[in-house]
Amino acid sequence: MQDAETGIDWEDAFQNGDYIPGGTEYPARWAERAEAFRAGGTDMRLDVAYGHGARERLDLFLPEGSPQGLVIFVHGGYWKAMDKSLWSDLAMGPLARGWAVAMPGYTLAPEARISQITHQIASALESAAGRVAGPIRLAGHSAGGHLVTRMACRDSPLSPSVASRIDRVISISGVHDLRPLRLHSMNADLRLDRAEARTESPVLLAPLPGIAVTCWTGALERPEFLRQAALLAEAWAGKTDMRPPVFAPERHHFDVIDGLREADDPLTRALLD
Repeated sequence: MQDAETGIDWEDAFQNGDYIPGGTEYPARWAERAEAFRAGGTDMRLDVAYGHGARERLDLFLPEGSPQGLVIFVHGGYWKAMDKSLWSDLAMGPLARGWAVAMPGYTLAPEARISQITHQIASALESAAGRVAGPIRLAGHSAGGHLVTRMACRDSPLSPSVASRIDRVISISGVHDLRPLRLHSMNADLRLDRAEARTESPVLLAPLPGIAVTCWTGALERPEFLRQAALLAEAWAGKTDMRPPVFAPERHHFDVIDGLREADDPLTRALLD
């Protein structure tokens, strides 16, 4: 149903799977790849507690030798689905380049509100930063893209010492303006009110200065995700080191993250070079 003010059907705007050939097959594919990677002998610490909740755990993958720094990857699922265990293989590219990779889980909606998840990701980042020295690079997909850009805001829950180590953020198909989600059926779980939609939307917040931020989106994605990328690029222009948005050719919402599996993929290079 179209919104009377915008003319946009917000229910359809955030729908991805129905517009991707074989969309229903991807979760099983993600799980299989991640499990195979974990079985391959990588040095890893699984389910490291960073809080008291059942899902307040992170997986830490370590390269050979001393890490060049720390990559944090935050998964998506509209803040109400998915698990960190589905994405372990996305550590492959950074690991091959000598970076440690941490992948936090977080309490899902409706058990947690988005503002609470924001604080959990900050706690996970603090925990991982205490285990790995050096610069910190953040990447997140979809809802995870929101959460990593949220860490780059001036009012982020991060301590100044950890925030100062973040020098690059890539939001992969991120959602940066939460206000339309109040018009979507998923808000029955998210429970966004007007105030929280504003205080948790990076496009309405001031970024920390000097962080290189890139919105990386598949060129074949739904128009709303292309808009969300362009919107953050415009809102943060001149306020931090905001890079032009990238619209990856022939990529859609479910495979745009695959580049992180390769050391020399443009996505991995944008994160680490």
